Amino acid sequence: MTGVPVRTQGLVHIYRAEGHDVAALSGVDLTVAAGERIALLGPSGAGKSTLLSLFGGLLQPSAGRIHVGEHELSAMSEAEIDGFRAGEVGIVLQGAARNHMPWLSAHGNVDFAQRAARRGGREVPDADEVLDLVGLAEVAHEPLGHLAPGQLQLAALAVALASGPGLLLGDEPTSQLDHEARDRVLATLAHVGDTLGTTIIVVTHDPEVAAAFPRTVTIRDGRVGGEGRSGEEYAVVAADGSLPLPPPAMEAFPPGTLVRVHEDEGGQWRLTAEEGAG
Repeated sequence: MTGVPVRTQGLVHIYRAEGHDVAALSGVDLTVAAGERIALLGPSGAGKSTLLSLFGGLLQPSAGRIHVGEHELSAMSEAEIDGFRAGEVGIVLQGAARNHMPWLSAHGNVDFAQRAARRGGREVPDADEVLDLVGLAEVAHEPLGHLAPGQLQLAALAVALASGPGLLLGDEPTSQLDHEARDRVLATLAHVGDTLGTTIIVVTHDPEVAAAFPRTVTIRDGRVGGEGRSGEEYAVVAADGSLPLPPPAMEAFPPGTLVRVHEDEGGQWRLTAEEGAG
């Protein structure tokens, strides 16, 4: 397994809801380096799960481009997308039960998940090695009904890693877990990234979960609204020059405020609200 870079340009996704067009994403520009671990953070409805689905080829964008490794997903046929999903991306859906078949053991689930990749002639990792990587070697052949919730989530992670993907996607992979199980899943994701170099992107609404990742990207109103790196928060200038302000700054610059952008004597750019304007 080797991590792959991910890049989007002007990504737009529109869907129909109750007879109206709704823009889930409104021009997302994002670059993720190969082997990077990031968390997509934001409130429900912000567009982060839609973005994750686009990365995994589960949806096609209305406009814009998505590059995953050497592939431009936005230009691929349905058959090509099927092949991409079978071997080059692993997806952990929200809710552990959606990721495996309950009548099989964790080992049986990993083995089953590898079949499509094998049919395509792709070399896959040994199932026992995958289960050892996520800490389930001792219960690999136990019925899933015997496993604790945290172990079931790790089994879901093992299934996503079954084909040796370069990109691992997780939609709320720690939801409905207690703190101990949550921390074990987060530690395992870090271990996978460090050991294999896999590019890992997860969606979460929990700032504590996001803080476990070296980089966070806040999705707000269908666009990149900010980033966090090494504990520091940054606003991100969009391709059109717009600058989404973080919530604390919105208190100082509410919508409609006239803001002067100017360079001070020290060469620093400043934002200053015009007094009496708004």
